[in-house]
Amino acid sequence: QVQLVESGGGLVQPGGSLRLSCAASGSIFRFYVMGWYRQAPGKQRELVAAIPSGGSTNYADSVKGRFTISRDNAKNTVYLQMNSLKPEDTAVYYCNAHLATGFDSWGQGTPVTVSS
Repeated sequence: QVQLVESGGGLVQPGGSLRLSCAASGSIFRFYVMGWYRQAPGKQRELVAAIPSGGSTNYADSVKGRFTISRDNAKNTVYLQMNSLKPEDTAVYYCNAHLATGFDSWGQGTPVTVSS
């Protein structure tokens, strides 16, 4: 079992930036595909970005060019840099750890509100 703790959410004006962090417990962090998902009120949870231990990243079309996912395996941490934020980015953002075996673990979520 891996525990995930997100941080970095908050209130930001349109056009602003935030950086989310997700710290993971355990010694096999490097094997997980790490992802950020979000869920807006009344909507289904959706994938925002994902990053395997090696290989290319994957982004939702709505955030391409604005968001950047990265990971530091030495710190067991994955980040989501969010720039040029829009009101439609408002949601609770969740960190996810996934293995090819089907294992999934979720963080508790961190809220992001983009409003003037």
